[in-house]
Amino acid sequence: MKKSCLEIVRQKCESCQGCALAKYRNNVVFADGNPSTARIVLIGEAPGEMEDECGRPFVGRAGQLLDEFLADAGISREEDVYMINTVKCRPPENRVPTDEEKSACHKFLVAQIDIIKPDAIILCGATALKSFVELDKKQTISKVRGKWMTVSVDGVEYKAMTIFHPSYLLRNHSMEEGSPRRLMQQDLAEIKNTILPDKVVSDDRELVLL
Repeated sequence: MKKSCLEIVRQKCESCQGCALAKYRNNVVFADGNPSTARIVLIGEAPGEMEDECGRPFVGRAGQLLDEFLADAGISREEDVYMINTVKCRPPENRVPTDEEKSACHKFLVAQIDIIKPDAIILCGATALKSFVELDKKQTISKVRGKWMTVSVDGVEYKAMTIFHPSYLLRNHSMEEGSPRRLMQQDLAEIKNTILPDKVVSDDRELVLL
């Protein structure tokens, strides 16, 4: 049922001409993951070059790093997570999506969440966070990440947490205590232990640093 409903949304999304990004895209980047088993919706910013080429979110270097962190936490990309972006088409030069572009895509974002009905939403980076929460100038990702909050989507409240975007971690390689990568580990461990407490994490898993 979820797959068939999402396919209807996908078809509407692929024919969308709601903003200027439509004329630049090679592919609409709709989603990735198993909607039948996913208990977490992870929301990123926008497709990059590789995502635009293949039509799947989080497949470039940042996505590969995210996969490593998810696996390290015991969260399966294939089974536990449904990955989407705030906008479904790549902005030129990978710039941040405009408010107009986010607004044009918001109905698809809401529809995906409505259909999946996740146990939790991961807001990956500032653009995803600002799609649901108004921030003042003093609130940065570093200050709000790692804390459970409630976000309302189409009148339904969901448990949510903000994490660093993996593209930020590509520029910060340290694994020292308090570093962005170490905090990412801690945040995903909290998400796993809260949402997927019965899943066993392998003790011999090694995190590869890209």
